[in-house]
Amino acid sequence: MTPQQKTGLHPRNRHQAPYDFDALCLRTPALSPFVFVNEHGTRTLDFADPAAVKALNRALLALHYGIEHWDLPPGYLCPPIPGRVDYLHRVADLLAESAGKVPTGKGVRVLDIGVGANCIYPLLGAREYGWRFVGSDIDPVSVKAATLLAASNGLGSQIACRHQGNPKHIFRGILGPKEHFALTLCNPPFHASLAEASKGTERKLRNLGKGEGKAVTGAPVLNFGGQKAELWCEGGEAAFLAGMIEQSREFAAQCLWFSSLVSKKENLPAARKALTRAGAREVRVLDMAQGNKVSRILAWSFLDEEKRAAWWSAMGR
Repeated sequence: MTPQQKTGLHPRNRHQAPYDFDALCLRTPALSPFVFVNEHGTRTLDFADPAAVKALNRALLALHYGIEHWDLPPGYLCPPIPGRVDYLHRVADLLAESAGKVPTGKGVRVLDIGVGANCIYPLLGAREYGWRFVGSDIDPVSVKAATLLAASNGLGSQIACRHQGNPKHIFRGILGPKEHFALTLCNPPFHASLAEASKGTERKLRNLGKGEGKAVTGAPVLNFGGQKAELWCEGGEAAFLAGMIEQSREFAAQCLWFSSLVSKKENLPAARKALTRAGAREVRVLDMAQGNKVSRILAWSFLDEEKRAAWWSAMGR
């Protein structure tokens, strides 16, 4: 399977088929120098080259979502567009269960925890569903970059980015006492240390045929894939999930659904136990797949179905 073939994506995902490089290059000519024909006679690009992946993202965002301006500070996480938008489609279906249909428009407020310099979830969510976002991050550079991306694409009134000044807090200091959100999103750091993150990057490069720890275009290995806050935290994904679950209790009545990506399946049992202790009324695990890569979304609510339905009724849906 080549990198551009994607199976298992949500039916509404625009990226079911292999990338149309003719259309992408026509829309964004700067992508053309990175495209070549491989030994199988297929047009593709070097997915281990950060510059190529960034150019591809720019082209995808422009062609499919009308996002004309997208860039990253050097060394920040460059996300895969098909997988990120798949998260949004799957949680949109979750909201639809109580709303009666997939909810759209600015009345749907979403909190993106760890928005990153790429601002990818708010940009895609605003374009696909018209949702309004608050993005939080502990890195001030990411907050500044994400704010600029929102404004540059005419979404400054729809996407607000806030700096989390205390890295131990996830919701506190971001959610105001009278603020309510239909949904929270998170793509948590899944490594437990810098060394583990480095090994993960090297493994990614080997899988892409680049050999032991060899980055391309002169980029340092650790710059291929994100900054510290994006890649690792003490205790890794399991510890981050545990903290998020515990802290979500304080805001149980302010959010319809909390959610997070979970990259390691073995972290689910402990998370489920933590949710039981926290008093979650409902827990869902939504499977996601893109080619051979399998992940899942963990979602939980402290409200029962009747209260979730009442939430949407109060909004006039």
